Amino acid sequence: MDSRFIDQLPDAPLDLRLVVCDMDGTLLDEHKRIPDDLWPTLEALHARGIAFAPASGRQYATLAEQFGRVGEGLDYIAENGAYVVKEGQEVSSDPLPDGVVPALIEALRARSAAGADLGVVLCGKRSAYVERTDHAFMDKVVHYYKALTVLDSLLDADDEFLKVAIYDFGGAGGTAADLEPFGDRVRIVVSDHHWADVMAPGVNKGRALAALQESLGVKEAQTAVFGDFLNDLEMMSHADLSFAMSNAHPDVAAAARYRAPSNAEQGVISMLQELLNRTR
Repeated sequence: MDSRFIDQLPDAPLDLRLVVCDMDGTLLDEHKRIPDDLWPTLEALHARGIAFAPASGRQYATLAEQFGRVGEGLDYIAENGAYVVKEGQEVSSDPLPDGVVPALIEALRARSAAGADLGVVLCGKRSAYVERTDHAFMDKVVHYYKALTVLDSLLDADDEFLKVAIYDFGGAGGTAADLEPFGDRVRIVVSDHHWADVMAPGVNKGRALAALQESLGVKEAQTAVFGDFLNDLEMMSHADLSFAMSNAHPDVAAAARYRAPSNAEQGVISMLQELLNRTR
């Protein structure tokens, strides 16, 4: 690893107790796979009593399956912060306001009818729901939603809804702009070049991290976070050891205290190994 990544780290011994890590563009490699070297790193964290929590726009069921080989001991920040789970038990959840989901669905249907090429995922606690089922869209969805239900109409879904995720083939910025009239009732965040997420006001990964820290009795000085894109931005202010990947969005890089090698270089794993060497 380039020495500049090592030289930036504090010399004083660390009291690391929690690691929170984004998935796409951060932990996952360029093929969207968990690197094999993560598993022994997680064992080393566990042996030192350090908690690890994936933080993602993915649903809890998907994250739990991806990390299933390490058992029930992990914590999870799912749905871009709308759902936090600690050792299988809910820590916090922030459902969308009553009545807003049908209005969002109708607005997105109207945008599609006007020519926008987009698909909608309605994200509930029990499952995610879709009504568009062509291969082009489903290929974008199945990687993120293990628990997925196809309905004739999203308006038929019966669940507690945490998020509406929109994949816009033309770019998420257009969808986000069109949904601005909902801005007084929801939070709209671009989480990828094509994905836009609609959540309850105030929901973000940083707020979710604060809830997890409180449940664990962990302080910001004892926390490390890793991220690359705008939906990771709020996490950076909740950890003294905040890392932006070298492939990170400029705003995330500006907010983080430290840099890590890119996800293609397994930057999270290499930095965690250095942090472990400095942890008392």
